[in-house]
Amino acid sequence: MAMAVRACNCGESPSIFAAMREQLSQHRSPSRLPVYEQTTRGIRVRVLPAFLADQSDPAEGRFLWSYTVTIENHGEETVQLIARYWQITDEAGRRQEVRGPGVVGAQPVLEPGQNFEYTSGCPLPTASGAMNGRYLMKTVSGEAFEVDIPIFLLESPHERRQIH
Repeated sequence: MAMAVRACNCGESPSIFAAMREQLSQHRSPSRLPVYEQTTRGIRVRVLPAFLADQSDPAEGRFLWSYTVTIENHGEETVQLIARYWQITDEAGRRQEVRGPGVVGAQPVLEPGQNFEYTSGCPLPTASGAMNGRYLMKTVSGEAFEVDIPIFLLESPHERRQIH
C-alpha cells in the first residue's frame, strides 16, 4: 500500500489546543462521550478515539491511541471511498500529513443506508494531539468529491494542562 508521510514543525504554540478544545465542543456528540461527527453530502463520519495506556510508555515519550471510524451513507447514491488524507498534530504543534489509497487496505463501496467501520492507531511523542482529514469518494456515476473527517482530540491522563 503506497503511503506518503510528511512531517513539519509549523511553529504553532501548544496554546492552539485550548482553541481547538473550544472549537471541538461544537463537534462532540450530545452525550458528551468523546465521539466526533461531521456530515458532508450525506456521508456521516463518526470518530471515537481511545488512549491505549497499556501500549504507551510516557517515560519514553511514546503515547498510542486507537480511533474507530464509522462512515455512514445517508445520501441517495452509492459511493466508494478511494483515498484518505490525515493531518496529525502533536501537543508541541508539530504536524504530519498522511495520504494513501482507501483505509486499512480497503476501498469500501457504500450503498445508501450502508455503513463501514474500521479501527486504526496513531502514535505520538507527546501526551496529547489532534487529528483531522478527509476522504476522497467517488459516486457510481464517476463524480469525485471530498468528505470531511471532523477534527478530534487525542487526550491522555499524562497531558500537561495550564491554568491561567
